[in-house]
Amino acid sequence: MSERALVIVPTYNERENIVRLIQSVLAQDARLDILVVDDGSPDGTGAIVDEVADREPRVFALHRAKKLGLGTAYLAGFRWALERSYAYVFEMDADFSHDPGHLPQFLAAIESADLVLGSRYLHGKVTVVNWPIARLMLSYGANIYARFVTGLPLYDATGGFKCFRRAVLEAIDLDDVRSNGYGFQIEMSFRAWRKGFRIVEIPIVFHDRTEGESKMSGGIVREAVLMVWRLRWWAIRGKL
Repeated sequence: MSERALVIVPTYNERENIVRLIQSVLAQDARLDILVVDDGSPDGTGAIVDEVADREPRVFALHRAKKLGLGTAYLAGFRWALERSYAYVFEMDADFSHDPGHLPQFLAAIESADLVLGSRYLHGKVTVVNWPIARLMLSYGANIYARFVTGLPLYDATGGFKCFRRAVLEAIDLDDVRSNGYGFQIEMSFRAWRKGFRIVEIPIVFHDRTEGESKMSGGIVREAVLMVWRLRWWAIRGKL
């Protein structure tokens, strides 16, 4: 595979992690570029990325004026990638919960798939490190719930470590994507599945963040709970 791939990383106050993350991502494969979508981080994350980009041609920054949410950050990154010649587009967190060392596995798997998902719960095996048991049960239960309501045949529909083939993003109407939190991950996978694309899950080890603060909130959970029913209804009505 000689095509180039773009790793999209949304950030908000990730100055402790971002330089190490960029270096680690670029070290995995020469075909990887990285786009940091920064939501006006008060801690100066965006300025740090600009400094790195000035001396590294594989690093790019997309600045937004304020915190607008995970889903809109990825959508902005998808549009940026589609305007350029990338064949594959990754979603990845900035906090090292997604280990850059898994990127070569994604690149290998995407050769025979359209969408590759990094799964924390593949075949019922939990590969999560240092999460409180309540957070783990919430996440694991949410995936059972999403699978039951939507029929989406995935063990980890809420996971955010993904690689899309370009054709998947071109086939989905990005302007029609409604969710913005973790429901966004379910919605993007569901839309790809409904269009008949080949989805493959690969096992990853998920580490809880060691720097910065979690972006999880009650609103994000509520959005995901409601979104699965909306997806089911839209599918019944043929609106996906």
